Amino acid sequence: MFNSEERIEINVENLNLYYGKFQALKSVDIYIKKNQVTALIGPSGCGKSTFLRTLNRLNDLIESVKIEGSITINGEDIYDKNCDVVTLRKKVGMVFQKPNPFPKTIYENVAYGPRIHGINDRKTLNIIVEKSLREAALWDEVKDDLNRSAMRLSGGQQQRLCIARVLAVEPDVVLMDEPTSALDPIATQKIEDLIRDLKKKFTIVIVTHNMQQAARISDTTVFFLNGEVIEIGSTELLFTRPKNPKTEDYITGKFG
Repeated sequence: MFNSEERIEINVENLNLYYGKFQALKSVDIYIKKNQVTALIGPSGCGKSTFLRTLNRLNDLIESVKIEGSITINGEDIYDKNCDVVTLRKKVGMVFQKPNPFPKTIYENVAYGPRIHGINDRKTLNIIVEKSLREAALWDEVKDDLNRSAMRLSGGQQQRLCIARVLAVEPDVVLMDEPTSALDPIATQKIEDLIRDLKKKFTIVIVTHNMQQAARISDTTVFFLNGEVIEIGSTELLFTRPKNPKTEDYITGKFG
């Protein structure tokens, strides 16, 4: 679907999304740059997670959703009727708020995606599992016990395992919906360090309620409010010299 030789960019134009009669996203225009971390910030219910789910069409699973506008990934319209959604979700992976490992071994969690996509050769799977766990900065902690249940890992390890599971199918884009909100500060730091490293290979879009986190790890920040993009810009400028008074009010804690 996408040329994997190219780094992935995402262009969103005039995106509107409705849940029945309620409009959750309003005329959203965002350009997401290749191999950067783009953070989506804003108060609860402002449309951040809804927008994130439009990028791999997870909103399709919700009844009464209507979407207008266009989203292109490397020039291909992901809402075109000929778009293969299974391929899209392989190329645009998702890490959720709470770690959700399968009740399987560490090895089988990572091997699950490649198996679904037809890879069953044990040597090939061994290579994929090790590579993915290394990319998720988990290999050294689990390499001697890959047959242990994933449910016995700590919360931070489980989240890194879920990231490895996404990486195992070789995505181009990694979406993260508040991936550290359920974790302690030490585990959070490990995930943040991992995100900084992963952007060398992947385009990353992250929803976060933690503005300090956005400031630490992102290159670009998008401020959502009531389903609209109020401001988008380099993270450093948006946090130090915001152009819109609403942005300044939010980042200084006047609301949210």
